[in-house]
Amino acid sequence: MKPTFAIYGIKDRFNHDYPGYTHNHNLCIMQNGKVVQYLDLERYTRKKYDNRLDLFIEELIDENFINLPDDFDIITVNSFAGSQFISQNGRLRVETCPFNQPRELLHHAYAWYQTKSKGKEINAYAISHELAHIFSNVPFHGMFKDNSLLVHFDGGASVSNFSAFTFKDGKLNFIEAHWNLSHLSKFFNDNALNFAILGAKHYEHTGVPGKLMGFASFGQYSEKIEKWLVENRYFKDIWNNYELFFQKAKQDFGVNSRFDTKNKFLQDIAATFQKIFEKQTIKKLIELQQQTNTEFLYYSGGSALNIITNSRIIELNIFKDVFIPPACNDSGLSLGAAAFLEWQKGNKIQKHSPYLNNVACDLPEKNDFSDELIRETAKLLLQNKVIAVANGYGEAGPRALGNRSILALPNSKQLARKVSEQHKSREWYRPVAPVMLQDIAEKVTGQKVHHLTKYMLLDYKILPEYQDILQGVTHIDGTARIQTISNRNENPFIWDLLQYLWKNHKIYALINTSFNKKGEPIVHTKKDALLSAKEMRLDAVVLQNELKSL
Repeated sequence: MKPTFAIYGIKDRFNHDYPGYTHNHNLCIMQNGKVVQYLDLERYTRKKYDNRLDLFIEELIDENFINLPDDFDIITVNSFAGSQFISQNGRLRVETCPFNQPRELLHHAYAWYQTKSKGKEINAYAISHELAHIFSNVPFHGMFKDNSLLVHFDGGASVSNFSAFTFKDGKLNFIEAHWNLSHLSKFFNDNALNFAILGAKHYEHTGVPGKLMGFASFGQYSEKIEKWLVENRYFKDIWNNYELFFQKAKQDFGVNSRFDTKNKFLQDIAATFQKIFEKQTIKKLIELQQQTNTEFLYYSGGSALNIITNSRIIELNIFKDVFIPPACNDSGLSLGAAAFLEWQKGNKIQKHSPYLNNVACDLPEKNDFSDELIRETAKLLLQNKVIAVANGYGEAGPRALGNRSILALPNSKQLARKVSEQHKSREWYRPVAPVMLQDIAEKVTGQKVHHLTKYMLLDYKILPEYQDILQGVTHIDGTARIQTISNRNENPFIWDLLQYLWKNHKIYALINTSFNKKGEPIVHTKKDALLSAKEMRLDAVVLQNELKSL
């Protein structure tokens, strides 16, 4: 059977200078239900959130980084910003009509592919942005369980920013799609007040969500502030009139405010924004669950990276289980599109690890390493050294899960600040996360942890008696965004390192933050890893299971 070539590469409305309406272009080749190749474009081009697939796809093909056979099926992901894809020199183009209503699942399209010697028409389809998000669950969790609620929630898709389907008796059933919750996602990607609080420019919207969530933990929710924000339309459009906010703050709260992240009033505003998002999202999910009487939830879209809300969804226990993919943002759209078409072809989709970023990567999977490597790496960590890891293929999605990570001991706030602020140049209020063995995670939280912790998608309260020895990874609110490793097959190097540190030195966890310097994507190749490690002044790097001091 022909392979499926899936791309998300809709060109932005304006230009390629910054990630605007479209970002995180990516591609995937899947055959017989298995991902053969995948690339988040930014890893290759070294431009964060890159939206220029049209400029690079011919290069990737010509350099044999993408292994396309003579015949294949192609599927593109639609966007409200456009429907057509054409490569720089026109050798690959896909033409289709827009998705005008959410009930539409798949369009036939026209595609032309020009090799170096000949050109021909190829079998082509287009899928809605909404459905591609939803199906991005399938390569990681397998096909949907029967009687499931399928939800996409992000900044904007083809015809909505929120959509819902059910999966019953092997069939997809449309429930709803709309922009009614766009005010919630705009808190994180298009709200003038939040951007000003964090010192972000309008074109930096892709980087704001994580910052705002971390910052919100320093404040307290206020019902009075919530009412005030609603009355003032969340100050969402004050891009050129910040004085209005200052005047209102003085008038209604007696606060002389300026944009300073140490300002308690601003911290409480951020916490209130987060709480509004959490409450309204959960209210909507409860309504849908009661309406559909579904037992399982599959949730995706950029909003599914809001780990506080994710954790509250789990705690409500209204679903038997909840599934979120590691690449739930736009970086997973090609994976979802490929999975959908493969399912339509009758192929069973295999479950994959998150380590899928393999196009143009010179760090192939290699799980043979010595006990000496573990001992030497542990020795450096015990000396409070900061070590990077670049082993095998990179993770799909924005979270580093052990193959492209920076590691350090978790027991010092000073060391954590050094990692985050000095090495990575991140803002003071952003926490770093821990990676732990699953049984240790359950020990320090006092509860059974959910399987989504392996993708670092939930937070847990750390029991008071463990907060001191985990002070570097425990946030101001007493929580930690834990990544768990439940068995050696998930990541042999990280598993063995954690086992060695626990058994020999009673080290409960390690700091795990993404291996990239500020303003750059996560490293992809050997060259990227060595260059970034040196520029960040790290102490050593484990590169393809070999320890290199710097």
